[in-house]
Amino acid sequence: MALFRKILIANRGEIAVRVIRACQEMGIATVAVYSEADAQALHVALADEAVLIGPPPPRESYLNGERILQAALALECDAIHPGYGFLSENAAFADAVAAAGLVFIGPSGAAMRIMGAKTSARAAMAAAGVPVVPGYQESQAEADLVAAAAAMGYPVLVKATAGGGGKGMRIVHRPEELPPALDSARREALNAFGDDRIYLEKLIEQPHHIEFQIFADRYGAAVHLFERECSVQRRYQKIIEETPSPFLDDELRRRMGEAAVAAVRAVGYTNAGTLEFLVDARRNFYFLEMNTRLQVEHPITELVTGVDLVKLQIRIAAGEPLPFTQADLSQRGHAIECRIYAEDPQNNFLPSVGKVLTAVEPVGPGVRVDAGVAAGDEVTLHYDPMIAKLIVLGENRQDAIGKMQWALRHYVILGDVVTNIPFLMQILRHPRFLRGDVATDFVDVEFGALSRIDDASTPLAEPPDLVWVIAALVDALHAGGAAAPSNVAREGDPFSPWRWTNGFRVGGGGAL
Repeated sequence: MALFRKILIANRGEIAVRVIRACQEMGIATVAVYSEADAQALHVALADEAVLIGPPPPRESYLNGERILQAALALECDAIHPGYGFLSENAAFADAVAAAGLVFIGPSGAAMRIMGAKTSARAAMAAAGVPVVPGYQESQAEADLVAAAAAMGYPVLVKATAGGGGKGMRIVHRPEELPPALDSARREALNAFGDDRIYLEKLIEQPHHIEFQIFADRYGAAVHLFERECSVQRRYQKIIEETPSPFLDDELRRRMGEAAVAAVRAVGYTNAGTLEFLVDARRNFYFLEMNTRLQVEHPITELVTGVDLVKLQIRIAAGEPLPFTQADLSQRGHAIECRIYAEDPQNNFLPSVGKVLTAVEPVGPGVRVDAGVAAGDEVTLHYDPMIAKLIVLGENRQDAIGKMQWALRHYVILGDVVTNIPFLMQILRHPRFLRGDVATDFVDVEFGALSRIDDASTPLAEPPDLVWVIAALVDALHAGGAAAPSNVAREGDPFSPWRWTNGFRVGGGGAL
């Protein structure tokens, strides 16, 4: 069956880069879209073609489905890959793509309406006999929501119907906190997803957040690719994920996987998706929501299963059947992902904006970096401040933790931005994380202890000598400008300062 000739990627950052590279490996031409703020972004540079779609605000660019579809048609694309976030779970956009004669690389609009909207997904799962978290979704009126919260009992969660990634989510402990939480959640949801609807859930305290990756084709076959433990979160946003989960046993893994597959079969779902569950201390699991798209943390599943999920998405969308059955799939080794953010953990995790002067990524066996920001790029307030995802594969959990600690120590990012790398190092050394005893409140409960850990990952008042050496070399290389390559010996590393023949000196001067 023929694959696509050209795909437009309706996203930005590291996921756009990830999809572009997968397409190019498959011999498929790519089109990037970008806002005015992203004109020099990495995904724009890597794509075969790129088109400007609007000013920086997402609602005027990456959430403008009509403009993105027009670009795809004008450049004669066959399909659109939405990545995650933005329009990836927008059923109207998926329908518009199909109506225009293009393929939306994801589920149908109909399946998305059932499973992508948190409220209808909960109803569908309850009807299918899957345990769901108690909640209220019948009305958007504030009075009704206030009454429902009182009936459920506090604490409760306010959640965005079209949400994901912690956007539009608020935890409410007392009745007087609910009205302002409803207002702020609606504003954030509208900005992030173009949909301000919200609903309530009873807060299950200290749960594990476990998700199952699923795939289904148009011929009725469906499988799961096992679980991901996503309990290390800050402000409802995952920051460290791993697989296999250290909390699940084989029997619970089997039951949750079977529930995930049965759920997607019940609604005629196709392509990639993720069933998210909360698991309490007694190992009771409850359906939380479904993400009808690829997940940020998909690389750890790729590493332990050996399946390229982006390529599989494209093949399923092109009409190919699943190439394996459930019996063919297994987990090998242990994988961990850390999300590298431009943010300040010591300042309530607020984004840190500015230019990345250089980024030296760790390289080694079993180490992978999915980056969306390169040297010279600007981190702005317009978009999510994630710089990259650092992923490792070890023989077992202990080996993976050690490898991730090494990789974080060797990931150097210089520039105006502050990153969360030291904070991630502290988490990976914490006794609770090392034991696999981490619930979703881990960061909130332990942050005080984390900030006091005295190890090599703690921020220093004075940078280590290696940082100054790298900064000096970067400055020297930048000082060479466009003429630098002509002054370099042709053999060996063309970027090594030791190959320069112009009398190079650190700090300038000495040119012949």
